[in-house]
Amino acid sequence: MFFALTDDQREFDKAVREYLAERFDLAAVRAVVEDTTSDGNPASLWTAAGEQGWPAVMIPEEHDGLGLGLVEAQVIARALGAGVAPGPWRGTVLAAEALRLAGSDAQRAAWLPKLAAGAAVGAATQQGSVADGLPAVEYGAIADVVVAPAEDGVPGLSLVTGVTATPVGSYDGSTRLATLSGGTAEALPGATVEVVRQLADRATVLVAADLVGIAREAVNRTVAYDRDREQFGVPVGSFQAIKHALADLHVGVTMTEHAALYAAYAVQAELDGAELAVAVAKAKASDVALQATAAMIQYHGGIGYTWEHEAHLFYKRAKRLAGQYGDVDTQRERIAALTV
Repeated sequence: MFFALTDDQREFDKAVREYLAERFDLAAVRAVVEDTTSDGNPASLWTAAGEQGWPAVMIPEEHDGLGLGLVEAQVIARALGAGVAPGPWRGTVLAAEALRLAGSDAQRAAWLPKLAAGAAVGAATQQGSVADGLPAVEYGAIADVVVAPAEDGVPGLSLVTGVTATPVGSYDGSTRLATLSGGTAEALPGATVEVVRQLADRATVLVAADLVGIAREAVNRTVAYDRDREQFGVPVGSFQAIKHALADLHVGVTMTEHAALYAAYAVQAELDGAELAVAVAKAKASDVALQATAAMIQYHGGIGYTWEHEAHLFYKRAKRLAGQYGDVDTQRERIAALTV
């Protein structure tokens, strides 16, 4: 069976990538990374995201969304990963998904149009609980609403507003973290065990897609550099050891791209094997992104280890995301449990 993005989805992908390349390139990313006093959410990028409907991708049209699905959302996630772009896009999308899947009519009406337009920022976390506090929430300090576990060990989700945020450091400057406490919690009435799992699967797919974008861009940049860089009068990329390693990485990234795309489709279509597809995609994405970004540093020679080069931006983001929603070992254990 031939499985790929539709023409419309490819155009959507192209539009997101072209915007980032033209208006929020790596120089703009570096400015955010190096300004540790900022909230990490550049106004120009977030405004554009709202105008182009990126936060609205899976929000129903009745609530001012695009009414698309997880396949289109992973297209955006992959492009943001390739651009190592900062901002609370994924947290906002996941908060909206929690409302769509489990919120009451009143909760949806109150929040979804705001999240769709980018007028409100969302965040989502699996760590901690409403009662005990929420550690290291991405963009928690600027979130208007946070989706969090209701209580430790008790199934359920809550919408939390009015929190007190304490910023915490991160080695990856393309995000901002904060520990949250206090606030007002409101239960999502439809947050059954199955719905909580579905939301986690959607989050895992989006993280995997981000990692895929990182990996592909890392390989592309490394190949381009080693094609032009010469040593002993010939391109470095012509050396057998490097050529074979990069070819293997290309194959690994390509396989992971398909795995992430299929996982998004399987979850969206509610296929029987969706949970397995998600585990496979995240395991492969975590693995290949770490390999590709490490190779990016090594195969750029001495310059790849410097702060001035962009390689560390890709590596740090890959390192951070590889552990989110289950690292390689966790996902492989999940695969074994589902198949053996």
